[in-house]
Amino acid sequence: MKKILGIVGSLLILTTLFSCSKKNQNAGELVVYGSCEEEYLAAACAKFEQLTGVKTSYQRLSTGEVLTKIGEENGKPSADVWFGGTTDPYNEAASKGLFLKYAAKNAKHLVGSQFKDPDNNWYGIYRGILGFFWNKEEMSRLNLEPPRDWDDLTDPKYKGLISFANPNTAGTGKLIVNTMVQMKGEKPAMEYFAKVDKNIAQYTKSGSGPSKLVPKGEVVIGIGFLHDVVYQIVDNGYNNIEMTAPSSGTSYEIGATAIFKGAKNEENAKKWIEFALSPDCVDLAQENGSYQFLVIDNAKPVEIAVKAGLDKIETINYNFTDAKTNGPKYYAEFFEVIANDDRVKTK
Repeated sequence: MKKILGIVGSLLILTTLFSCSKKNQNAGELVVYGSCEEEYLAAACAKFEQLTGVKTSYQRLSTGEVLTKIGEENGKPSADVWFGGTTDPYNEAASKGLFLKYAAKNAKHLVGSQFKDPDNNWYGIYRGILGFFWNKEEMSRLNLEPPRDWDDLTDPKYKGLISFANPNTAGTGKLIVNTMVQMKGEKPAMEYFAKVDKNIAQYTKSGSGPSKLVPKGEVVIGIGFLHDVVYQIVDNGYNNIEMTAPSSGTSYEIGATAIFKGAKNEENAKKWIEFALSPDCVDLAQENGSYQFLVIDNAKPVEIAVKAGLDKIETINYNFTDAKTNGPKYYAEFFEVIANDDRVKTK
């Protein structure tokens, strides 16, 4: 009798395993283009695969690279979803009709209407603050005071010391351009960039690039997101960096996620959006070196960002509509004013 029960039990186990295997096979696939830091991207994809059984692969690309790639693919994308990176490039893609509109159920947890596209082209998953940071040791060696506001960056004493992201390849660079236009006006902003360009050591390919160069002393001053600096301090142990928010005001990014129009795995892409707007995904950020503020109401607060005082920084009322409508014109003007600078030709 025991032998018969044992055989029946084994058959049940084999049937269950076969069913699970078949279920996972039927779950299909998902391809993700990710523009956040790779550690978080990899963790998010692994968690999604674990929860859904969907075989999930990813490629880490800057927002500029994704925008160019999906534009060239023109409705026949080689990936299904985009995850992370600032919304200015997302808005450019939306204006070209490159996204599939999707009304996400988990969007009800967003803490404000600004954290989603009005037409459901994209959804916000985090918020980051733009600021300055510098290498304390190098500033001391050069006997220099650090910059405290945007106009300080034009001072000739900082010649060859500053770095920020190339607007052609990184959404961070686009955000910097749009921020200055909105704070100063279009023509004064371009005059400003012409002056700052004289002090630029390097325009980096990615938005987080300067935060990686500053602690090593490869550049002295960086402009970028302050949560990237927190990562360098907390995760990489650099204690030679200081940071500040510009005294006259600054702006912020909304990191986003979206479905590409023509996605081969549309149903799995919709599952991804719901996942991306859930604690299962966003709580992974601070566990994997990404300390941006979260924008859904049911996730864990990012304690390290709060301890760093990033929640106290005042930001301007960033005009996403103007950035979406006129951004490409502003970026073209930016490149015109620094046309003779080889440093913008980042590959």
